[in-house]
Amino acid sequence: MLTLIKVGGQVIDDEAKLAAFLRDFAALEGPKVLVHGGGKLASALMRSLGIEPRMVDGRRITDADTLRIVTMTYAGWIGKTIAARLNALGCRAVSLCGADAALLPSVRRAPAPIDFGFVGDPIAERIDPRVVLALMEAGLVPVIAPITADAEGQLLNTNADTVAAVLASALARHTRVRLFLAFEKDGVLDAEGNVLPELTVDHTRALVASGVVKDGMRPKLDGGFNALRGGVEEVLIGGSDDVPAVLTGKAQATRLRLAAMPTP
Repeated sequence: MLTLIKVGGQVIDDEAKLAAFLRDFAALEGPKVLVHGGGKLASALMRSLGIEPRMVDGRRITDADTLRIVTMTYAGWIGKTIAARLNALGCRAVSLCGADAALLPSVRRAPAPIDFGFVGDPIAERIDPRVVLALMEAGLVPVIAPITADAEGQLLNTNADTVAAVLASALARHTRVRLFLAFEKDGVLDAEGNVLPELTVDHTRALVASGVVKDGMRPKLDGGFNALRGGVEEVLIGGSDDVPAVLTGKAQATRLRLAAMPTP
């Protein structure tokens, strides 16, 4: 089974967590793909240039200046650093983004009700994963940054959880796929801060309505459920500090299901 892992920005910002995650990922057997977020580096660089970052519901407002910075940061420094460190661990990685080889064709998000600027939404039915499959057949591990492009060649900032989910669904048309959204917590938390071992669509709606699920967790869950609808066999949300344990069910994590399992 192909394993597609998305690693969150807060893990990228923590040197110890990132080092442990990359060691686990490099040692993971079988075909694999890594999608990464951006972390705080882009925001820090923006502030150093006198640009204040703007976020709505965990998603970045991306004007022209912000687009240049996130592209340089995500598809440049972060992606190349991750690939170089994986190569040093014996994992032959290649860094690219969704704009390379038209990997993730996208459309600029409509300006209503919120104008996110140069933010893209991938066009799921137009995604052709043959480039990713060819890289893996050549013994390479794709490391993908969440920068995409539209039909006119306009670069677009795209949510990394969404990128991971739509790419996993596209790959699922060719092979068995599991998706692991790895971040700094052990899973999706309830109102008391406990990890939810399973989460259905209906339960998620209730958690959103009550305010328990908000901000950056919403695109994770939206993408995860869409991946299941798209044919991905397994979707897990959990901690990045012990990837093998999460994937084998030996560590806490949240497993997504479209509906509750029937009572025996």
